Amino acid sequence: MSRTHVDKLWTRDYVTMCAANFLMAFAFYTLVPTLPFYLIDKFEAGKAVIGVIVSCYTIAVLCVRPFAGWIADTFSRKPIYIAAYFLFISLFVGYLVAGTLVMFGILRVMHGLALGVVGTTGNTLVIDIMPSSRRGEGLGYYGVMNNLAMSIGPMLGLFIASSGNYDSIFYTALVSGGIGLCFAVSVRAPRKIPRTSPMGASLDRFILRKGLPAAGAMMLFSIPWGMTMTFIAMHARELGLTANTGYFFTVMAVGLIVSRIGSGKRVDRGQITQVIFQGMVVVLVGILCEAGLAFAAGRGVVLGYGVYFAAALFLGFGYGTMFPASNTLFVNLAPNDRRATANATYLTGWDVGLGTGMFFGGRIAEHWGLESIYYVDIALALIAICWFRFYVAPHFHRNKLR
Repeated sequence: MSRTHVDKLWTRDYVTMCAANFLMAFAFYTLVPTLPFYLIDKFEAGKAVIGVIVSCYTIAVLCVRPFAGWIADTFSRKPIYIAAYFLFISLFVGYLVAGTLVMFGILRVMHGLALGVVGTTGNTLVIDIMPSSRRGEGLGYYGVMNNLAMSIGPMLGLFIASSGNYDSIFYTALVSGGIGLCFAVSVRAPRKIPRTSPMGASLDRFILRKGLPAAGAMMLFSIPWGMTMTFIAMHARELGLTANTGYFFTVMAVGLIVSRIGSGKRVDRGQITQVIFQGMVVVLVGILCEAGLAFAAGRGVVLGYGVYFAAALFLGFGYGTMFPASNTLFVNLAPNDRRATANATYLTGWDVGLGTGMFFGGRIAEHWGLESIYYVDIALALIAICWFRFYVAPHFHRNKLR
């Protein structure tokens, strides 16, 4: 049966939102794997300090995310989105002049505040634009933009960093974000959905309480994500895997993109919890590969690289399967006029885990070595899988609105 006009996904505004999302994510991901090296080379920072600095933005995101959801549900979303996008991009200028670790930390906090607002409002605005019948598929492709940025950004960032010219990384991010802002401004926002739920001040205005069990599971699975994104290149270097370590993110992005081919459509057919659970299992396999990286590298460079890239592929495929399904799970727990609050709760779960992974990953690595962080990740993943299978999934099916 052919789709009707209402079911059209690839509209001008949807494509424009995807482009704006890609360029913003590209600006962000050029910095993620290069910041540890920059902090070491310029400030002679230790691993624990690096963990604190790189996690500053995540803590700020966590603080602002619930308020961003409430604001986006209460006021027009596009002006908020544009203002936050502009602030996010303009802060790259600050990195060029930051002369101390304290100043750098302050900039990361400000960057996190902007990211928290632009991520929440953008994620909600694109849901407003797409047809509800293709929400899982639409969120999947929208997320692919992040994955493409994740494949190109870190690789380019590490290539530039290898020359020691860190300023060029910040300029690249600034230009990319500036172009993305032009796309964002051109998006035609749909009419705001009238509010039907009460406006009273309560916790449920800022956090979707029915989504908290799922947010806990997401948090446990984003801790390994935070550790991997921050320290995997450094770990590979310590093991002597120095050639093309930036391709780890390219392989991960391939897994992320491939996972979207069928998972979004399965979500639209109602298989939300099944897709998330399967993604969790695949992520666990990727973490097990990371844990065996030192053993494999000790048996030869070829085997070491094989396990290194296998971990990237499994992690990418698993997380790529989970992302759109998890986002849809939260949206389906909330009334339409609280989409931004649902998105804020979903993203807050990831933010808590990311910040925790970056912060404690540095401390764990400082005291027990980088390899030890993967054993922590395995334990957390096993707990999260059990929690999701036996509590979160039944809770969702009892409380979902659509």
